[in-house]
Amino acid sequence: MTSAPFLTIDDQVVSVADAIRYLQAGRKFDAFIGEILRQFVIEREVASRDDLTVSSSLTEQAIIDFRLQRELTEAQKFQSWLSSNGMNYETFHQQVAAGFKLKKLKDAIAEPKLQEYFIERKVFLDRVVLSRIVVDDKDMAEELKTQVLEGTSAFEQLAREYSITDDRVVNGMVGPVSRGSMPDVLRVAIDEAKPGDVVGPLSMETRWGLFRVEELLPATLDDDRLKQSLLDELFEQWLGEKMQTMPIKLQVDE
Repeated sequence: MTSAPFLTIDDQVVSVADAIRYLQAGRKFDAFIGEILRQFVIEREVASRDDLTVSSSLTEQAIIDFRLQRELTEAQKFQSWLSSNGMNYETFHQQVAAGFKLKKLKDAIAEPKLQEYFIERKVFLDRVVLSRIVVDDKDMAEELKTQVLEGTSAFEQLAREYSITDDRVVNGMVGPVSRGSMPDVLRVAIDEAKPGDVVGPLSMETRWGLFRVEELLPATLDDDRLKQSLLDELFEQWLGEKMQTMPIKLQVDE
């Protein structure tokens, strides 16, 4: 039995078997199957729930807003845009509605777990803005700290003159650092400090570092971008677990 036609390229039929072979040769077959499985799980979950209905008026308003933002208010321009993206109005309407349903699904699955997940992840979400001076000798680090504390030299000046790391060119400014990514010895010291404090010298393998706390940036769920990021992470975890439990059988007629 011959394979069913899948698509035509330059008037030549490409069968499903050929398409799979091409994807395998390009090492993209797993990603292809993964995307199919992902959409299958999402659509089946959406279909099984009664709490994800989306009003037609909400969808229509979203389409109006989209057309205004993209300057597609003229019917002909909008139709040209749809055609160039391989869609008609009905397909586009379905995609917009599906987007709202996916958002509702994410919230329904992830929101109940959000607070606990935030607490678990907080040490990695909290950030601290630091500047540093890194030298090879502990005594040198002690001397530089003394100069800073006594006010005889500015931290920025000493960073430019003595630090051996590349950030010396920006006065030792490291920028925001996740608390969870810090070495334990540094995190403990930072947790007891306030903005403006200089901690150290701290051992960094064969080097010694002085760190000035510039700003504390504690994570909070009041940050809408962070909240949405965590919701997305929780949803992807749920989705990954669902996908792993589903048996897949590939059937291709030769």
